[in-house]
Amino acid sequence: MKERNLEGRAAMVTGGASGMGRAMALAFAEAGADVAIGSLLAQSRAAAADGELVYRPDEQALEQTRAEIEAHGVRAVAVDLDVCDGGSVAAFHRAATEAFGRVDILANAAGITAEHGVIDHPDELWGKVFDVNSHGTFRMIRAVLPEMVERRWGRIVNIASTAASVGAATSAAYCASKAAVTGLTRAVAQEGAAAHVTCNSISPGWVETDFGRGWLGDIAEKQLHKRGSEYIEEQKAANPQKRLVQPAEIGALAAYLCREEALGITGQDLTVSAGALW
Repeated sequence: MKERNLEGRAAMVTGGASGMGRAMALAFAEAGADVAIGSLLAQSRAAAADGELVYRPDEQALEQTRAEIEAHGVRAVAVDLDVCDGGSVAAFHRAATEAFGRVDILANAAGITAEHGVIDHPDELWGKVFDVNSHGTFRMIRAVLPEMVERRWGRIVNIASTAASVGAATSAAYCASKAAVTGLTRAVAQEGAAAHVTCNSISPGWVETDFGRGWLGDIAEKQLHKRGSEYIEEQKAANPQKRLVQPAEIGALAAYLCREEALGITGQDLTVSAGALW
């Protein structure tokens, strides 16, 4: 068994039933933390903007992740979460607090994208990408930061992207929203520093998740007129390490950033891209 250096801590993870969120939730649990996960589910009534690209897991995936968290001998909470809805955010925070007594760790992985340039970009689509990626991250941090500051301990990990610093002509909203996440990360790091609350972002390149595969497939089919599987293999071949980043790598880094020894790491944006720029 790995060292349980988060024993006695409690974590909340958005987008926790799939992809990088799930990987972070399991890494926290393996390290001994109780974990609450929230994900926008396939059956959710939350409205979708025309053109958004998102992966919504189903109830079975949520419950399976809950069971895998509990298999590490810790407590788990699993809920349907819409980070665009302040009421949903408050309910998620309340469920975690009632179950665990407090929240020590927050990991923000909920996210969407849209393949569209600035020219003729619909306002609704632009707003939706920002509402999930940037505003949703803000809403979650706002919910937990006061108690972290009061207790003088907290760890916040935000999923940004290499897109925050490397542009793409057809991902304007995504690039801009993830740049906003890195800016918010630095601001929160300063706000929480005196109370020993750290805030960092992780900027992955292409990660081999359901969301990542779906996004690559959409680019391949709609822009390049080729099969998604073919394009994914091309991306692997083009990567300096000849692979896509695995979700567990993101989980491991997030868990490390939550350790006592990582107190001095704050306000940082850490790239995990297997050597690729994007």
